[in-house]
Amino acid sequence: MLGIGIFVLTLVAIMMRPFRITEALAAIGGAALMLLFGFVAPTEAVHLVLSEWNIYGFFLGLMIITAMVDQAGMFEALAGWTARLAKGSASTLFIGVFIVGTILTAFLSNDATALILTPAVYAMVTRLRLPVLPFMFVCTFIADTASFLLPVSNPINVIILNSFGAGLGPFLHYLLLPALFSIAFNILVFLAVFRKDLRLTYDPEILPVWRPASLVHFRFTAVALCVVALAFILASIFTIPLSIVALSGAALLLIGSLCSRRLDWKRLRGEIAWSLFIFISGIFLVIRGVENLGLAGRFSAILANLANASTFWATIFTAAASAVGANLINNLPMALLMVPTLHGVMSTANAQPALVYAAVMGCDLGPNLTTFGSLATMFWLLILRRKGLEVSSIEYFKLGTLVVPVMVVVGAILIWLI
Repeated sequence: MLGIGIFVLTLVAIMMRPFRITEALAAIGGAALMLLFGFVAPTEAVHLVLSEWNIYGFFLGLMIITAMVDQAGMFEALAGWTARLAKGSASTLFIGVFIVGTILTAFLSNDATALILTPAVYAMVTRLRLPVLPFMFVCTFIADTASFLLPVSNPINVIILNSFGAGLGPFLHYLLLPALFSIAFNILVFLAVFRKDLRLTYDPEILPVWRPASLVHFRFTAVALCVVALAFILASIFTIPLSIVALSGAALLLIGSLCSRRLDWKRLRGEIAWSLFIFISGIFLVIRGVENLGLAGRFSAILANLANASTFWATIFTAAASAVGANLINNLPMALLMVPTLHGVMSTANAQPALVYAAVMGCDLGPNLTTFGSLATMFWLLILRRKGLEVSSIEYFKLGTLVVPVMVVVGAILIWLI
């Protein structure tokens, strides 16, 4: 009961942020209590944090890549091109942001989309004097909705699939159709919800004609970014750690910026959200404490019994439980919790692939219900807070309930049918 109490207290502190404490402080506080009361041994904690080097390296490399691309001016160029192609129609621009977000997520991960798209779109819509929040919601929702188009679209995909030896072919076989449905459904619902704001028009000429400070550096960054995107896809095919690709890409862009004398070290340091690493470490330790209580084994037994009775309901249950869990404890630790759970089901369940891909989809889609369900959403929140915008958890939840339940259930049915 004490261990569960610490777990619940940590979740409440992350969700409610009493006394304006940060999510990172709440997570590391929960981890400290797990260590203090012996639910996680100190040596186990050290081993756990060190063993997750791939996650830390991936996010560090990704943040550096994003900062380098920003310094090259690609965000501003991308926003300007999209606005001009929309030809003054707010609804067309809205759809355009969805499409750009889908492409970025597919090849550079949902976290990259939150980091890249949010500041670019914010600068664009404020200049065009359009309502900001509808476009900001697109940036975060599409990051998670499109995050199971490819294995590289979300680090969680790789965490789960590597554990079960699945490759690109089976991934697309099971998840491509549910992903396409979810993206289309998300666009249609948001067009209906924000229809009043999207009736507006704007003058594309308000945007200044964008010219890079260094055309050579801009072209180098664009080519390097394409190389990194291709490397992420190859890494997902050959199960190469994503951190190697991310850090290598970051090094390539850093070298290019240094050679072009376009590197702003002070700005780069400000772009790296160090508190995110504290949050990840803390939540890892809290979840390990929950695992040590035996809760994963009990969940595995329930899922195994359900799978033996009905593969249909087992698939639905796995997707729904993963989605709900992602909102309670963040989708990264939920994915880590689902791995031993699914391994425990393997010897008895008849629909093993369906359950694995249902868990992937649930962990990816579920976080669209809360502001702390995924690291991408947390990146998004940090950016908005720097811009002086606050989005309430209730407002976010209300919007999420319009799309997430339908996407999870229909997606799970499609996986079961496949």
